[in-house]
Order: sequence, then structure tokens, then C-alpha cells
Amino acid sequence: MDKKSIFFLGISVLILVVMLWLVGIDQVIDALKIAKLEFIALAVAMQVFTYFLYSLRWKILNNLVDINVGIKKLLPMILVGLAVNNITPSGRGGGEPVRAYILSREENYPMEETFATVVADRALDTFPFVVLAILTIIGMTLYFNFDLWMIILMIVAVVAIVAILILLIYMSINPSFGKRVDGWIIGLVRRFYKKNSDELEEKIHGAINGFQDTMKMVISNKKVLYYALPLSFIIWIFEIIRVYFVFLAFGAVVSPVVIGEVFILACLAGMIPLLPGGLGAVDGIMIIFYSAAGITASISAAATVIERLISFWMTTILGMVILPYYGSSVLDKISFGSSSEEIEESINEDIEE
Repeated sequence: MDKKSIFFLGISVLILVVMLWLVGIDQVIDALKIAKLEFIALAVAMQVFTYFLYSLRWKILNNLVDINVGIKKLLPMILVGLAVNNITPSGRGGGEPVRAYILSREENYPMEETFATVVADRALDTFPFVVLAILTIIGMTLYFNFDLWMIILMIVAVVAIVAILILLIYMSINPSFGKRVDGWIIGLVRRFYKKNSDELEEKIHGAINGFQDTMKMVISNKKVLYYALPLSFIIWIFEIIRVYFVFLAFGAVVSPVVIGEVFILACLAGMIPLLPGGLGAVDGIMIIFYSAAGITASISAAATVIERLISFWMTTILGMVILPYYGSSVLDKISFGSSSEEIEESINEDIEE
């Protein structure tokens, strides 16, 4: 791990330690001692089942474009992607090009096709996120005493996410808009990349056209509406139920609505640049808002520690253990300090070679 990685990880852990110190580390430890292991085991089982649901959704999308790969092979790729997302700053997007690259290389499918299914997979996560975000904005005015500027900030964030999703879909179904995007990217290439630019431009044309064709097939297929989209909502429901079980382990009954609201706020905090997977910021947000919802600070902190051990650390460790199996060409490009853009650029360079 390089110095930059250690620095960012250290900052993230420091934020968490400060939050626990403010709550009272002794109180948090006392709360952890009373946790019921059967509920924690259920929460772990829910998380493992969620991995399967992620793999099933990606399999459905892959099958639509004749990428026939079973869940047994997709599951480790999902875990690697989730792990890389957890250690990637700037929007936690580094895992998407990584799993697209692994699928392309391992199963001999074009990168533009595998990347399109990954983008579609990520886009499907946006629909339940937006619904929950809207409910969160409403709930924030009911459960918490927020300043107007914070609510406006939430609205702007949701609108921005929706706008990006609409642009991706529009680019896929509108050839002329796709050509404009193509031209914009080529303009950047000509400005900053002089060596062998003609060859690179041809690859960009082919990649964008392949991406558009694949996305069109995915978007127009009714199986997305009938199977993949409902599965996205089910995944988010399981995420909330997992947190619910964690609180039950401490004898606290928390409204699923409150859990969903805090979950959305934590997801937005996880997109803060520089912090790997939002580590520290996410934990702090969860502790603060669960406490504001009426749960004691010690229980909120203890539940957050367990929840993050399951959703963040268990996922990250599993993914990092699996990652070397796919070779050093992927492993060498990833660190805690790598942004999603740096990872994608490294993968593109590897493909060109």
C-alpha cells in the first residue's frame, strides 16, 4: 500500500475514532457486550444473500446481450467490484470498470458490451435510490430539524443523479446525441493526446457505438422492467432489513423508514471525494442521525460499528481476497488512493496494449 493510500485510510479511521470518542468509547463497548449474536448472524446472512441478488441482476442484464455467464462466475466479480468501490474515492465508481474488465478478459467478450451491462446494472440501482431519496427529503422535515439549505442540497444532489441517468439513457437511444458525445471525447483526445491519436479515435468510435448498441438492447427489453428493476428495489429492501436486524441485536426497534432515510444520507456521504468508500464520514452520519431519531448515542455507535463491519469491511476483505485470483494486471492498478478515473484510465491502457 503506498503512502497516499495510508494517508487517506488514516484520515478516514481518525474520523471514526473521534466520533466514537465523542460518544464515549466505554459506553460503546458496554453496548457491544449485550449484542445478541443470533440477530447479527441474520444480518450477515442478509448481506451474503444480497451478494447473490446483485449477481442475479447482472446475470439478467448480461443474458439480454448474449453474455452467457453463470452466477457462480459473476459472484466473485461482484465482490471484487464492491470491494474496489469501497476503497475508491470520488463517487466510489472504481469497481464498475474493474468488473467489466474482468468479465471481458475472463470470458472473452468485448469490453464495450460488458461495460454497458455494468452501467445498466448501476443505473438500475439509481431508481430505488431516487425513490428513497425523495422519501428521505420528506422524512427529514418530519423526523429531523434541518436547515433549509441542507434540504436544498439534498434536492440538488438527487436532481444531479437523475440528470446523469437521463443523459446516459438519452445517449443510448439518440444516435445524434451519441455522435455529439463522441465528437466531444475526440476533441479532448486531439487536445491532450497527440501520439497515435488516429488509432485511439477509431477505438473510441468503436467503443461508443458498441456501448450504444448494447444499451439499446438492454433498455428496450421488457425483462429489465419485469425482473431486473423489481430486483433492484428488493436489494435495497434487504439492505434496510439488514440494518434493522443489527439494531434488534441491541434491543432497539427502529422504524425502517428512519433506517432508509439515514441509509440514503450515508450513501451521499460515501460519495465525498478523497475518503475511501466514505469511511469515517458514513459512520459519522449514521451515528449522528440515528441518535437524532431518538436512539441512544451508545447504541447508535455500537450498531453502526457492527453494520459497517458487515457491509463495508466484510465485503472489502472478501473482494480483496478474491482479487489476486484475476492476476496482477488488475491488482497493480488499485489502491486506497486511486480514484475511479485513475482506475478506468489504467484499465484502458491495459486494453490498448
